[in-house]
Amino acid sequence: MASKNVERLLNVIMTIGSRRRIDRAKLFSVIPDYAEATSEQAAERMFERDKAAILELGLPLVSERDVLDENTVFYRIATTPQAAVLDLTTEEYTVLLAASRAWDAATAGGAARRVRAKLLSLGHDADPDLLRRTPRGAVESLPVLSPLLDAVVTGRSVRFVYRGTHGAPAQRHVEPWVVGVHEGHWYVHGFDRDRGAPRVFRASRIESFPAEGPAAKETRPERIDLSAVLERMLDSDDRDSAHLRAAPFKALALRDRAAASLDAEQLRLPVLPRPAARRLVLSDVRWVELVEPVPWREEIAEVLEAIAVAHDGPSDTAALEAAAQRPAPRIRLTPQSGDHLSRLISAASYVMSRGEADLAELADALAVSEKQLVTDLQVLFVCGDMGAGWEDLIEAEWEHGTVRVRNAEPLRRALRLSAVESTALLAGLAALEPAAGEAEQVVESARTKLLAGMAGQEPDVAAPAPPAPTREEIAEAISVDERAARTADRAEEVLAAVGSALRAEEGTEDSALTIRYSSADRAGTSVRRIRPLRIESDGTRSYLLADCELAGARRRFRLDRIVEVLPADTPMSRPDPGVDADLSGRVEGEVWLRLEPAAHWIGESFAAAEMRDGEDGTSYARLTGPVRAPLVDAVLEAAGAAEVHSPASLRDTIVTVARAGAVRHTTR
Repeated sequence: MASKNVERLLNVIMTIGSRRRIDRAKLFSVIPDYAEATSEQAAERMFERDKAAILELGLPLVSERDVLDENTVFYRIATTPQAAVLDLTTEEYTVLLAASRAWDAATAGGAARRVRAKLLSLGHDADPDLLRRTPRGAVESLPVLSPLLDAVVTGRSVRFVYRGTHGAPAQRHVEPWVVGVHEGHWYVHGFDRDRGAPRVFRASRIESFPAEGPAAKETRPERIDLSAVLERMLDSDDRDSAHLRAAPFKALALRDRAAASLDAEQLRLPVLPRPAARRLVLSDVRWVELVEPVPWREEIAEVLEAIAVAHDGPSDTAALEAAAQRPAPRIRLTPQSGDHLSRLISAASYVMSRGEADLAELADALAVSEKQLVTDLQVLFVCGDMGAGWEDLIEAEWEHGTVRVRNAEPLRRALRLSAVESTALLAGLAALEPAAGEAEQVVESARTKLLAGMAGQEPDVAAPAPPAPTREEIAEAISVDERAARTADRAEEVLAAVGSALRAEEGTEDSALTIRYSSADRAGTSVRRIRPLRIESDGTRSYLLADCELAGARRRFRLDRIVEVLPADTPMSRPDPGVDADLSGRVEGEVWLRLEPAAHWIGESFAAAEMRDGEDGTSYARLTGPVRAPLVDAVLEAAGAAEVHSPASLRDTIVTVARAGAVRHTTR
C-alpha cells in the first residue's frame, strides 16, 4: 500500500493508544481520511480494513459497546496480561534473531519481512558472543512461501501454476498439510484436489503466487514426516544392506548412515531400497566401491560406463539449439502496509526502549538501508494523536547519526507474532540447529516457547491445538535431514571446539584450532591450523569462515568436512597430489547440460542462469562458473539422466571419473 495508508494506520494507532478509550464517532471525526471519505459507508469499509491490519500486526485492539447506549462503540488497545508476548531470555532472543537472519527478507514474503522487525520491538539486547557463533546465511527463500505457510495455519486451499518434472506448467489446486525443508530445499505436501490424492510439490517449481482458495475439505493426517514421504518416492521391493569399500576420511555422509569410524575402509549401510542406495553410492562414487549385493554392483558399473560413453567425444547440440528458452516465472510481490508499519513501530519501540540509537546500527538491525530508515523516520514525524492537535505529533530526529524518538508512547510495545510468522521462525531455527553446538538447548527452549505462543499457552502446557502445526510435525517437516547434516559425536566435538575458539580472545592460543579437513575435490586429507571468524550457512550446509595458516589467507570450510580436531602441535600438511582427475576450483565460463526429468534438480541446485525446454520433458540448463567437484558428482548421481554438452574439457573429466568408477566395479 502507499505510504498514505501507512500514515493513516499510524495515526489510528496513536489516537486510540494515547487515551484510555475513544468512541467511534470521535475517531471518525479526527482521522482525516475517515472524515474526508466520500460516504459514511466508504469510511466504514476503510476502518474495517484498518482494524484487520492492526490486529494482524499483533496489537490487541479491543472494541466495546457502551453499557448505557449500545449505539456507542469504544476502542482501546489492551494492556492486560492477555496481550503479553513471548517471555524470552537474552539467549533465546538471540537465537530467534539469528533465525530471522536465515531468511532472505527481499524474497521470502510478508511473514519473513515482518518477523525480524517484530523481534526488535521486544526491546531485548542480543548476546553478541552467541550471535557471532550462530550461522549467517539464508534458508532457500522464495516469494511463494508466505502464502503457503499461511494456508497450512489457516486450513485453506491454494491455487498455483506448477512446473513438474514432466511437461509444461499446469494449474494445481492443493490443500497444503505441511511446508518444510528437506536437504536444504522447500517442499509442499498436501492433498491435490485435481488428482484426488496426496502429492508433493517442490516450492522452487511453483511459477505463480499462490492464490487463496476455499477452506480445506480433506482430513489432515495426524502425523506427517516429510522426509519419509520423499524417501518413499525412491522405494522398491528390491531392498538390502549394501557392503561398501571406502577411502578413509571420505564419503562422510555414507559413514554417518553406516555408523562407521572416520578411517574405516569397510562400511555396511542399513537396509535401503535399491534406487536409494544406488543414488547414495553414485553421489560419492569417487571415494567408494559397492561390493555387495553383486547385482547392485553390476548395475553401478553399467551406469558409470553408460555415462562415460555418453560423454566420450563431441556432443550433439542440435536439440539444444532447437529448444525454446523458458521464460522466468513472473511472481509479483507488492509491498504491504503491514510490513512497513511493523518496521516503523519496531524502530520507534527499539529507540525509545534505549533512549537513543545509532542510525547505522538500527538500519542494520532492521535489514534496511540508512536512506530507507530516514524515510521511515520522516513518516513517523508527521503522525501522532489526531485528536489532540498538531503539537502532539511524534518527535523524531536523526541528526549526526543518532536517532531519537519522543512523544510516541503508544508505539512502545512489543508486537505479537502471528502463527505464520512463528512458523517462519521455526524454519529458521531448524536451519541453525545443525551448527548450534553448545547453543542447542537454547534453540530447543526458544522453539518450545514459540510453539506455546502459537497455541496461546504457557510453555509447560500441552502441545498446540490445531490448526497450528504440532511440535512433532515442525521438527520432522522443517528440519534439515539430520542424517546428512549432523553426525552426533563427531559434529558435537567439532562444534564445541569451534564455539570455544570463537569465544576466546582474539590472537590467543585458544582462538586457534588444528583440524583435519577432507576436501571434496581431491583424495586424502589436509591438516590445517585455523583461526575461526564466524559460522555461515547457505540453507543446505553450514560453513566456517576462518584464517588458514596453511593457505596464508581466509578460507571457508564446510563444517561436515572437518573430520576431527587435532592436538595443537600436529604438523600441517597437504594431501598428496595423486593421479586422479583435477576437480579443483570452478569451471571457467559457461556449462550447458541436458537434463532428463529425473535430473531437473541439478538446474535448480546450481541456480541455472538460463533454462530451455525440449521434447519429452527434457530441459537444458546453462550454468555460469559452477564449482567443478560437486557438479561432476551431481552428473554421476543422476545415473545417466544428465549430460554435459559443453565445455569439452568437463566432458573429458566426466569420462575419466566415470570410467575409473566403472573399472573399480567391474574388476575384483
